[in-house]
Amino acid sequence: MPRVSEEHLERRRQQILDAARKCFASKGFHETSMQDVFAESGLSAGAVYRYFKSKDELIAALATQTTVSLRVAMDQAIRRDPLPTPAELITAIAEEVVRRSGPDGPVRLAPQAWALALVNPEAGAMVRETMFAMRAMWVIYVQRMCEQGWLPADADVDAVAKAIIGFLPGFILQHLILGDLDPETLARGVRTLLPYGETAGESG
Repeated sequence: MPRVSEEHLERRRQQILDAARKCFASKGFHETSMQDVFAESGLSAGAVYRYFKSKDELIAALATQTTVSLRVAMDQAIRRDPLPTPAELITAIAEEVVRRSGPDGPVRLAPQAWALALVNPEAGAMVRETMFAMRAMWVIYVQRMCEQGWLPADADVDAVAKAIIGFLPGFILQHLILGDLDPETLARGVRTLLPYGETAGESG
């Protein structure tokens, strides 16, 4: 019997995650059963449980996967020259959030994963890992802000990064729940609060 290829295993794993994402986005985490996931994926219970033992594992895996595109967008932005202003950077990430927050979009699962992380140790570990990774990228950005002279050379880089990262969860919650916040509005607010580099950016 030929061994099952890694590519096949990954396709099957992604098939299950796609099905779970659709179920969670439409019915919510608590109202979705594993039977719903079996039906949506078209796979047997045994096939699904081979990859994920519970709904908790599914939501944690989806939350981790969701941050990948956001981290890629941010990584590309913070390494650009000239350095994007805070408003430009946050807008770029907010636009990626919007692209991935449709009716069955993965960003819709983020608040559910955050809530689960408060009560489930395994989910909490995965969510914390992704949050630390995002915050580390903000630290790199703030360091570049200092190099640009936008912030004092002795600025508390860690404190600034922890403060700025708070814009994005707030944007996600307002965009998903209130529905009246878009990236352009967020940018105007950030530009007013953090005008660093705006004059140089406009003149360039």
